[in-house]
Amino acid sequence: MTSAESRLKGVNHRVGFDKVPKSRCSENCVPGYRKGISTHMCCYNCIPCPEGEISNISDSEKCIKCPDTEWPNTKKNQCFPKLEEFLSYSNDVLSVIFLSISLLFIVITVVTLVIFIFYQDTPIVKANNKNLSFILLTSILLSFLCVFLFLGRPVDITCILRQTSFGIIFSIAVSSILTKTIMVFIAFSATKPGSSWKRCIGVKQSNLLVAMFSSIQVLINIIWLAISPPFQELDSHSNPGKIIIQCNEGSVIAFYSVLGYMGLLAAVSFIVAFLARTLPDSFNEAKYITFSMLVFCSVWIAMIPAYLSTKGKYMVAVEIFEKLAAAVHRWKR
Repeated sequence: MTSAESRLKGVNHRVGFDKVPKSRCSENCVPGYRKGISTHMCCYNCIPCPEGEISNISDSEKCIKCPDTEWPNTKKNQCFPKLEEFLSYSNDVLSVIFLSISLLFIVITVVTLVIFIFYQDTPIVKANNKNLSFILLTSILLSFLCVFLFLGRPVDITCILRQTSFGIIFSIAVSSILTKTIMVFIAFSATKPGSSWKRCIGVKQSNLLVAMFSSIQVLINIIWLAISPPFQELDSHSNPGKIIIQCNEGSVIAFYSVLGYMGLLAAVSFIVAFLARTLPDSFNEAKYITFSMLVFCSVWIAMIPAYLSTKGKYMVAVEIFEKLAAAVHRWKR
């Protein structure tokens, strides 16, 4: 390099001609934002990351999607584990209410059952069909205990026991009511001279009817478990920021078959009790059964849209309420 070139370079360095000027019309995009598309390289807009995505560096070209089990914080610059949602034993007011109601009626049912056992040889208990009364009270007691299966974090075994156990227990309870109604109708029909209904009255016949009606529900549940049993499901898409821990019913057809058979038993029980409403006034049990089944069917039908329109722990709460209402109606019966 000549001395002239050296002197010229020194002059340019002093006046700053050797530095390339930087043109900038936008501020840096902070974490939580990304650069927007622009026709100018040095000008851009900062766009907030969409729901479920973050950016943790400045001037990020694109946002990063959080894993399914995580969710962005308010600044959208970091992912955190999603909150888990289920009907907890201790952290939900609904659970406390359901547990209190269940425990109250469990105590009442146990006391009633003890009284029936203590006075089982009295004419009143015998006339009320002692065996069917014991079956009914025991199934009602188990129905209230089923509420505990619907509380707490669901796992595969509790998901299986929830619907199957209640379906079978409920069917036994309604079958005992239906059998008692049939026995009442037969008993008054057998009082006519030369009636052939007399040989249909007895403990064995009533137990056989309960077993026959209940065995159909047991068969439906066995098929359900064999084809597609219920299982635990983690729903991370229905509610942003939360993981809904719930039970997937597996086979929808089997699930509604269980519910449908329970409704069928209740409807048949209502029809038989309605036909037997004209029995003598001194025996008005059929009238009570008719009213009880009518109220129960109304509650059952009203619960269907409520069940289908809720999600998460509130759907479980609707299920528990429906089962408590059903058990209370059977207890009143």
